[in-house]
Amino acid sequence: MADMADRNAQGGDEIRTYPFPVDLSVCGVGMQIGPMGSDRTWHRDAPLDRVHRIDFHVVMLFTGGPVTHMVDFAEYRTTAGDLLWIRPGQVHRFSRTSEYRGTVLTMQPGFLPRATVEATGLYSYDLSPLLHPDPAQLAGLRTALAHLRSEYEDTDTLPLSLHTAVLRHTLTAFLLRLAHLAAGSAEAERGQADTTFTRFRDAVEKDFATNHSVSAYADALGYSRRTLVRAVRAATGETPKGFIDKRVILEARRLLAHTELPIGRVGAAVGFPDPANFSKFFQLHTGQTPVVFRAELR
Repeated sequence: MADMADRNAQGGDEIRTYPFPVDLSVCGVGMQIGPMGSDRTWHRDAPLDRVHRIDFHVVMLFTGGPVTHMVDFAEYRTTAGDLLWIRPGQVHRFSRTSEYRGTVLTMQPGFLPRATVEATGLYSYDLSPLLHPDPAQLAGLRTALAHLRSEYEDTDTLPLSLHTAVLRHTLTAFLLRLAHLAAGSAEAERGQADTTFTRFRDAVEKDFATNHSVSAYADALGYSRRTLVRAVRAATGETPKGFIDKRVILEARRLLAHTELPIGRVGAAVGFPDPANFSKFFQLHTGQTPVVFRAELR
């Protein structure tokens, strides 16, 4: 959490969410692709080196490094050949001291049809944003990305409607490769192979703000507590309770960072009606009180 003593560009109010900057896109389409650089921005007034969030997807393919980038309060160290996939709503921040080199792709929610969204796992927030392709995978991704950039920049040979359709198809081809890489990680394979864990994970995502009980989840899903413990340990290395608490803490951090809600209301929003109990829980899992955590973001 070091180095997070930034206020946002609007003078210290809640951390802003920046929309997809359609005005910066070629022909106003719902995606952008180009080189990373010091002049690259998501939005005309977005403070990239301060904590912020965006409501669109960002994929960065690095040709240099190392680069340290914060996503959802975790620091990810990348180097040449790595990819970083940031999804809508995730808190992130660029590093002031790192030089970003490579290609950056941004895409607006809704630009792709639902079938593509489902096939490519665009909203699989349980997957790590940092991806390490092997040489063959990297070559395929680079080729697909170069093709996508070529089509994006070619605005003369097709009318806008066909240009947009070609971009959607070419973007889908790249995202299918990217999704295959993401799903091929050991953690994702274990999680997807175990239906018990998958059902538990989905239930936690739906109900973590009101249900912190392992037994309640086990009963609702029709498993014994012991079966649930085995499945979650196999998929994540954690206990079910640890998995639930981790998700609660992430949401609490997001609310503390994104909003000016009083501490008590943040606690209530994640299932702690008693502010004192919330503060104890938060400090136990982060080493900081909610007040201190929020102050470091300001």
